[in-house]
Amino acid sequence: MNLIKNFLIVLMVVFLIASPNFLLLKAQDLGNDIQSDLGNDPESDLGNDASSGGSSTQVGHIKNPIKVDNIQDFIKTVLEGVLRIAIPIVVLAIIYSGFLFVKARGNEKELETAKNALLYTLIGAAVLLGSWAIAQIIADTVLSL
Repeated sequence: MNLIKNFLIVLMVVFLIASPNFLLLKAQDLGNDIQSDLGNDPESDLGNDASSGGSSTQVGHIKNPIKVDNIQDFIKTVLEGVLRIAIPIVVLAIIYSGFLFVKARGNEKELETAKNALLYTLIGAAVLLGSWAIAQIIADTVLSL
């Protein structure tokens, strides 16, 4: 039984190490196929960019997904992304705190744990929303100047 468990662990580690390499090789092959379909030689387009007359939509180049021009928009975009992830987590933490209250059934030690969980969840939610509000206020102030 222990031998099977060790074998499965080794197999999982090998898979986790090897799978990104296989995916990278497949992606490179796909990129070369797309470039050859477009009539471009993949080796000759590596140094081209928009300033040297090359295409700015080349395969193999990473584009910036965040379209911002100034630091205020960048901070706003980052905070909105964090809020989109954190708000569902806060909701789940509040629900979990409710389950802790129900599970406590009058036990003082478990009630204290449930109260602390709810308190820390609400403090975290206040910090998240406060940071977003402060960023909005700063951005509006800077933009009005």
